[in-house]
Amino acid sequence: MKRLLLVAHMLLLNASIWAQQTDAVNLSQVPTVGISGSVSLHFISPEKISYVDLSSAAMIGDLPEKNMLRVKAVPDSISSLLSGSDPGIVTVVGESFIAQYKLVFLKASDSGQISTQVNILSSHMRPLDISGISLTQNDFRINTLRLLNEPNKRPISIQSMFGISITVNQIRALGDFVMLDLGFSNETNLPFDVDELRFKIEDRKINKSTNVQSVEVSPVFQLYPFERFKKSYRNIYVLKKATFPGDKIFNIELSEKQISGRNLRVALRYSDMLEADTF
Repeated sequence: MKRLLLVAHMLLLNASIWAQQTDAVNLSQVPTVGISGSVSLHFISPEKISYVDLSSAAMIGDLPEKNMLRVKAVPDSISSLLSGSDPGIVTVVGESFIAQYKLVFLKASDSGQISTQVNILSSHMRPLDISGISLTQNDFRINTLRLLNEPNKRPISIQSMFGISITVNQIRALGDFVMLDLGFSNETNLPFDVDELRFKIEDRKINKSTNVQSVEVSPVFQLYPFERFKKSYRNIYVLKKATFPGDKIFNIELSEKQISGRNLRVALRYSDMLEADTF
């Protein structure tokens, strides 16, 4: 008898440990939202929505805004939903979270329980990156605005040509990312129409007998659009952290749209990146 009780205890203990390790979400833990055939249900996300899943073919959805999901019943399915068919689960994935809601289809007379809008709260979210180090577009915006409002220090580098200047004001490290604070000025009377602003890791010295190695780095975020400036402009770019040896340099290249376009390049050393202040 004691051996039987011991075996039962071990089975329960193993089941408890397995449940803790899987960290699964049960259907009973998913928030319930009432919906009917007479209204559309809108989910408002604090972040850009990158993925949506509707588990039932009786429901359809679209994204009228980057952070808004609209869900409603398929007209031909309303009768079956009223008869007890399951409208299913709505899964919403943002940049850093996943949230799920169980839909319950109700009659129009149950207006007190029918929802028209659901704000996705932090209590409904589960992180996608369990390490907790991911950054969203909103995080980038908040931190770049903080950097923009800081007092100007001595510039790291300035390059001028054809009356156009690029100034590297500051370089900041933000987790696994680097923020570049760049200033642009135009001393001429001709507005500068931007064709491209490119970031490249290239060889410091170019030998004719060797192939030139160039790796382009694309920003994951920029604070403002950059299309034209007449006199002065300032913008902040966020790039994924990259390491490169001493025989390489980090080039920032600005080019103009016009045929007789003005092109400008400013180079940063690896030491400039290493000496970046944390944010």
